[in-house]
Amino acid sequence: MDPEGGHVHGIGVSLPQADARAKTEGTFPYASDLWAEGLLWAAILRSPHPHARIVSIDTSGATEMPGVRAVVTHADVPGASTYGRRVADRPVFAGELVRHHGEAIAAVAADHPDTARLAAAAIAVQYEVLEPVTDPEAAFAAEPLHPDGNLIRHIPLRFGDPDAAGEVVVEGLYRIGRQDTATVGAEAALAVPRPDGGVEIYTASTDPHTDRDLAAACFGLPPEQVKVVVTGVPGATGDREDPGFQIPLGLLALRTGCPVKLTATREESFLGHAHRHPTLLRYRHHADAEGRLVKVEAQILLDAGAYADSSSESLAAAVSFACGPYVVPHAFVEGWAVRTNNPPSGHVRGEGAMQVCAAYEAQMDKLAGKLGLDPVDLRMRNVLATGDILPIGQTVTCPAPVAELLAAVRDFPLPELPMDAPEEDWLLPGGPDGAGEPGAVRRGVGYALGMVHMLGAEGTDEVSTATVRVHDGVATVICAAVDTGSGFSTLARQIVQETLGIDEVHVASVDTDQPPAGPATHGRHTWVSGGAVERAAKMVRTQLLQPLAHTFGMSTELLQINDGRITSYDGVLSTTVAETLEGKELWATAQCRPHPTEPLDDSGQGDAFVGLAFCAIRAVVDVDVELGTVRVVEMAVAQDVGRVLNPAQLATRIEAGVTQGVGAALTENLRTSRGLVRHPDLTGYALPTALDAPDIRIVKLIEERDVVAPFGAKPASAVPVVTSPAAVASAVRAATGRPVNRLPIRPQAAVVTA
Repeated sequence: MDPEGGHVHGIGVSLPQADARAKTEGTFPYASDLWAEGLLWAAILRSPHPHARIVSIDTSGATEMPGVRAVVTHADVPGASTYGRRVADRPVFAGELVRHHGEAIAAVAADHPDTARLAAAAIAVQYEVLEPVTDPEAAFAAEPLHPDGNLIRHIPLRFGDPDAAGEVVVEGLYRIGRQDTATVGAEAALAVPRPDGGVEIYTASTDPHTDRDLAAACFGLPPEQVKVVVTGVPGATGDREDPGFQIPLGLLALRTGCPVKLTATREESFLGHAHRHPTLLRYRHHADAEGRLVKVEAQILLDAGAYADSSSESLAAAVSFACGPYVVPHAFVEGWAVRTNNPPSGHVRGEGAMQVCAAYEAQMDKLAGKLGLDPVDLRMRNVLATGDILPIGQTVTCPAPVAELLAAVRDFPLPELPMDAPEEDWLLPGGPDGAGEPGAVRRGVGYALGMVHMLGAEGTDEVSTATVRVHDGVATVICAAVDTGSGFSTLARQIVQETLGIDEVHVASVDTDQPPAGPATHGRHTWVSGGAVERAAKMVRTQLLQPLAHTFGMSTELLQINDGRITSYDGVLSTTVAETLEGKELWATAQCRPHPTEPLDDSGQGDAFVGLAFCAIRAVVDVDVELGTVRVVEMAVAQDVGRVLNPAQLATRIEAGVTQGVGAALTENLRTSRGLVRHPDLTGYALPTALDAPDIRIVKLIEERDVVAPFGAKPASAVPVVTSPAAVASAVRAATGRPVNRLPIRPQAAVVTA
């Protein structure tokens, strides 16, 4: 409420999320909470080997167990035997070959979850263990791991003169680890058979229509006989629910005629769903004596794991942004994505862009050191701006205030040194009561610039459909855009409130009976789905105002809606929206589709992206140079946001993105040994806690609206994820003088010997 008692709503207001109270009180309906009459429980048998030939599968031990209702293997898949959101190369169940640790072999439905787990364990599988290919460099010469071969995609980017050379050259080899999405809440789903022979799947999908189509193909059913209902999504930083959980459930429900539920353990999630691509990067930067970049040469190798998933798109982003938000006259980049017997890789927030950011920013630090320049000054001499050309040949037409972002974090006051406080109050690296000595602690300040693309790329048809319906003074938005924590549901309410002057706006739950809205990635729903809601709301606004305009002999453009009142430009007409809507039902459906893009050609050239977003981060760290422990003291963030739609939500998204990036920089690495996942749990996989989160200072938000985007807004959370690991690594380099060429940063990389 505002001070005078009126309602505050609309674009630019910190409207709270509608489901915030339910989530905090524990009443929000997650898939793991669902129940149905006659419910059966599922369990999945997974391979203990990363690479093996399946000699035989004996399910008799499971089928003969009391309480077991069905067992399904590859032989029981009635439709397509493989699936994949981008490339259909992943089997529902391994039938001949196992290609990664934890691959699904069979699924069981039983009347009790313990019975289901025991039955899955009773299935006897005879394996011929094969030598796994776990080194992505070895995958080029290895025997094919898949009928499609080991090479998923190769992008050779060629831009400028290959003979160009600079007076100063620096080189580096960098490795980025395997980050897990570590989603809040268990992955879970419930499959319910339908009277028409179809099935309904209730799950926290982030792309329900694609999941429906994949499942229908495997079930051998038309899409209209399969319905995906999106339950409460706890949050997502990538593809939330693996279809490899959903499809076996649907098969079991169809086989038994009963509802079947699966709640995955954290171990199953680590083994089954996709992770960030581990990446090997080799770089050579050329610059002139003044520090201006002349040429960048790079080789980028993405480990896709056993299946392709989104590796092609991730590689395109990595190659396209390999030089960062800098002007580079000549660039030559080779990018590959290959299959191995490692865990599967796929879409994780900032995929591709995060890995190369860590490498090119390390190169900029090296270059500054070799030239004897301040790292910020070197970056300032090379930053990208609107009108410059990317190495893929695309002109930057959107706002690109990179220099202003960098200046903002540079000029922000540094935090006080701990020496100003009593020694017993110092926060040492390693946490309270750490083993370190204050005299071994060194402070470092580092900088990084990052960029991401908005929406899909390389010719992806981005479209979303939304309906706005008004009845009895209440508005309802129907759109299949899944709110994964991005705040889309809140944004949709704000759009309708501002356009129609209606306080009470509801956003309908999502299912596949609605027209598709596409996946919840790359800020799509803020742009495409938000744009569809805005267009539909404006159509309803015209329906609302036309009778009034006709009565008073004026056009609808001369009427405005403010604070729930409709007024004319001359003040003759003044009435309330509620009075005008009385007894009426209005509705409209609209689509939003941004301008098309094109695939990269054989030289890595093309207008591949709809738009770009940028970020600058200054990291301040304290490093115990004897123990190698690191504490991130502060992250100062300046971001190119286009337009602030909801200040509170925007700040939350940026802070969450920075924290995820800090995890990638310091702790998060799903480790494997010869393809076997080590410690697939939240004890062995170290997520940053609240105690690890630094002070995050949002020092500047630049609102230069992108004229081609609805509302002019840009995605908020991916670009700080991309930028913050590089900034932390830069700060550790500044504190220790060590090269720091691997993420997450190992303690030995931060130790300084006398």
